[in-house]
Amino acid sequence: MSARPVKRSLTLKGHRTSVSLEDPFWQEFRRIAAAKGKPINALAAEIDAARDLETGLASAIRLYVLAHLKNETSREGPSSLV
Repeated sequence: MSARPVKRSLTLKGHRTSVSLEDPFWQEFRRIAAAKGKPINALAAEIDAARDLETGLASAIRLYVLAHLKNETSREGPSSLV
């Protein structure tokens, strides 16, 4: 598992772009997309459309993953933190 960000390619609105994400964030992002039954590019496009213009796409994806995990943890209860 790499602690350094790795450049990954995505297609948004028909254009190729890249984001630099650490492996744990990328793997979790892929897991979330699969759980939602969405292609990773579709989920990235949703995040891109909702993000604040001062927030880069990679940061927006990290924040999305974090919020998703926090939401899952709160639904599971405090015992899931142990």
